[in-house]
Amino acid sequence: MNPIFAIIGATATGKTALALALAEKLPIEIISMDSALIYQDMNIGTAKPSLAEQSLCPHHLIDIKTPLQAYSAADFVADCVRLCGEIQQRQHIPLIVGGTMMYFRALTQGLNNLPSADNAVRAVLQEEKQQYGLSYLYNELQKIDPPTANKLKPTDSQRIERALEVFRITGTPMSVLLEEKQTPTLNVQAFALMPNDRKQLHLAIEKRFNTMINNGFLDEVGYLKTKYPTLTLDYPSMRCVGYRQAWQHLQGETDFQTFVEQGIAATRQLAKRQITWLRSFHLPIYDYAHNPQWVFDDLINKIKSFQAA
Repeated sequence: MNPIFAIIGATATGKTALALALAEKLPIEIISMDSALIYQDMNIGTAKPSLAEQSLCPHHLIDIKTPLQAYSAADFVADCVRLCGEIQQRQHIPLIVGGTMMYFRALTQGLNNLPSADNAVRAVLQEEKQQYGLSYLYNELQKIDPPTANKLKPTDSQRIERALEVFRITGTPMSVLLEEKQTPTLNVQAFALMPNDRKQLHLAIEKRFNTMINNGFLDEVGYLKTKYPTLTLDYPSMRCVGYRQAWQHLQGETDFQTFVEQGIAATRQLAKRQITWLRSFHLPIYDYAHNPQWVFDDLINKIKSFQAA
């Protein structure tokens, strides 16, 4: 398969703007690598490209799940491999764009050998949690898989249950299975967006979060609570940055100013984690916010040279 291209980076670093600019000059189809953009009805808080932006070139893996549905790194890899083949058959260029670093690692370094979800096992875990409490499950995880338990908060219900589910299905701790990787499936030429000035990134994050609020972010979360009555903070969709803080504010747990401060802080923490991931990948790094025209010109030339090789 010909090279696949990717623009990855921390939140609020201009990935969407750069990708759309490239699409004006090249026959690009964008594959979203964002674990938040997959969800329907979650538009404002995820900074989802507008319908007008999506109309500029084909977009994939956006609005493919409801907030009640699950989507894994394995699902992303399978979808991405399929889409890249289909896009290249159309003589177009696949461009993967996003900041979900777990997806990128799975795509380029191989998937971990974790089993798929088992509804029967999950039902048993739910019963145990209701009967004995989450602390009971966490204590069990500490006994069977201390490395995984030590990485999790005792309140992280979803990850605790998943780790126990993996052990009960396979008989092997998740920490062991995570060390076993499969062969990467795609040849990806990736470029990373990362600002030289962290303060400027923090200002961009603050500005964008306030813009989301002005555009109706709280109304959006209120709509989700109404449309999906069974939705709770335990669902992966509600772990998307900002949504938990908005949910808690609407529940009356925080005042408005606290919600804003917590939302901005959570977004900054996300960016910090993303930057840590980026540095581990050892990719070419660009500061798009500081010099957009130079970055645009350089990537155009690099993509053309890879295509011609």
